[in-house]
Amino acid sequence: MSRRQMVRPGGRSARVQESVHAAVRELLSEVGRDALTVPMVARRAGVTPSTVYRRWGDLRELLSDVAVERLRPETAPRDHGDLRADLTAWAEQFLDEMASPAGRAYLRDALLGDPNGGNAGRCSDYAAEQIDAVLARAADRDEDVPGLETVMDHVVAPLMYRVLFRPAGLDTAYARRLVAELPGGGGGRPMSR
Repeated sequence: MSRRQMVRPGGRSARVQESVHAAVRELLSEVGRDALTVPMVARRAGVTPSTVYRRWGDLRELLSDVAVERLRPETAPRDHGDLRADLTAWAEQFLDEMASPAGRAYLRDALLGDPNGGNAGRCSDYAAEQIDAVLARAADRDEDVPGLETVMDHVVAPLMYRVLFRPAGLDTAYARRLVAELPGGGGGRPMSR
């Protein structure tokens, strides 16, 4: 198990993680990524550089860990009354967050600091958990719902591809179109309102 795949720590370990993450976020906004160093982060966090190196390995892994935590959704998706509205609102918010300069930087850091793909899996899990909550809520309302993987393949994957590789012209109309063209649950037809 790598350092980043450990269960969220408690006690002193949690306090160290919290102070180091806060130091990274503050310093990124103050001095920028290019000027950031492990000793600078350690000094701001009130720990020794060896604590940072021991826990995260290097600056890239630390930035990756901070990025993954920043990409974790803080709240459950809002209920807008029906599946199409819920998925559309979620896709628009997801696009807005991921396509922002900060979102792209976090994505880049999350992926660069973990060449084995664990962070990509964690970020994918965050999206899947959010989509699953939307789908479960729609199923509770007796709506026809597509499968989780269908939504991941037809909405989340194209959004992420465009955010990472083809961001020009990317806007909320694209996110809305992906949801509108989403095959319905079981019927393979576009969802109807």
